[in-house]
Amino acid sequence: MIKRILLCLTMTVVFAQNNYPIVLIHGYIGWGPEEMGDYHYWGGTQDLQEELEKEGHIVFNVSVGPVSSNWERSVEAFYQIKGGQVDYGKTHAERWGVIQKPYGKKYAGLYPEWDADHPVHIIGHSMGGQTARMLLHQLKTVAYLDSSETFPDSSYLLGNSHLDWVSSITTIATPHNGTTLSNIVTRTLPFLQNFIGLAAAVGTKFYDFDLEHWGFERQIDENWMSYYERMRNHPAWETKNISAWDLSINGAQELNTLLQADPNVYYFSYTVSATHLDSASGHHVPRDGINLILKSKARTLGKEVAYWSDGSTTDSTWFENDAVVNTISQRGPTTGLNGADPIAEYRPNEPLITGQWYTTGPLDMDHWYVIGHTANKKEEKAEIRTLYIEHAKLLKSLPK
Repeated sequence: MIKRILLCLTMTVVFAQNNYPIVLIHGYIGWGPEEMGDYHYWGGTQDLQEELEKEGHIVFNVSVGPVSSNWERSVEAFYQIKGGQVDYGKTHAERWGVIQKPYGKKYAGLYPEWDADHPVHIIGHSMGGQTARMLLHQLKTVAYLDSSETFPDSSYLLGNSHLDWVSSITTIATPHNGTTLSNIVTRTLPFLQNFIGLAAAVGTKFYDFDLEHWGFERQIDENWMSYYERMRNHPAWETKNISAWDLSINGAQELNTLLQADPNVYYFSYTVSATHLDSASGHHVPRDGINLILKSKARTLGKEVAYWSDGSTTDSTWFENDAVVNTISQRGPTTGLNGADPIAEYRPNEPLITGQWYTTGPLDMDHWYVIGHTANKKEEKAEIRTLYIEHAKLLKSLPK
């Protein structure tokens, strides 16, 4: 597999042309570097941020709401990087009944220098890829408080235009067009519980759903299941201001209509697959060796059909999956009402242009293995490390 990754990624010219920092944005039910002890979202039992830094890359790892909407996650990412008081915007706060400026979300800034002269590369896994695209939109687009677009929002992020702050966006196993996995919260709980157990074994700050803006916090001495059940029964789950909506095929279609490719940004996507075609049924079934917790989800996704709001349905091209996200959805955004983003296969020897997605894969990995979870053997860790090191080299080779 390592040789195959190198074949996919190695460029003919690898000279560094920029040293822009890399920002890592975790996905749905993810966590930041201060949680889960020595068990890392990016790497599992190895620390991919540290591995990248050993190679001379500047890397920042943000911690955003694991179940929050992409709008809120991207706002949180911005202020963690740039610094300042998180401000979700007056219109957003009033529409969804959230606290506009949560008291506990004020940051010194991981990279206060961030601006058009000091742009960043963003890498997002799973929902983190959607969040990266939303952040770019918020940077570019001024949010107004009135329909005549006279009064901009007072927040630094939303009330101003910040052009050219992002050099590239890379998405890994991202549901750009949504996932057909229904009841995603319930179905992903067992794997999250497994992570919690691993972290507890080494001692850690407890996993936090980071929902202060909902007026929701973990109670003193509250056990994990009680905390989870209170979160799961919160009224926000019945709205569109939540991860479950953004991850659905209809929610993703709304995002894709809004978040079109920026002609000045480089785009990369990595697709992964944990299934193969069963010729007898026409469905996709899990590959041998897939994590047992994920196997049933891979089988379900391998035959599941979902419906868009206009009554049309997904077809058999959606059956291949990584046990959480349909592989076809990972290539890039195609379902927006304004048309699909341009998507091309990544080829190492061809020149790259901005405003177009370059996709690699599918790699034979499941949704979690691709960020290092369950990759515990020496050769497995080396495989994952190689994937990220080689891609970081590619990002560094992009022209300023």
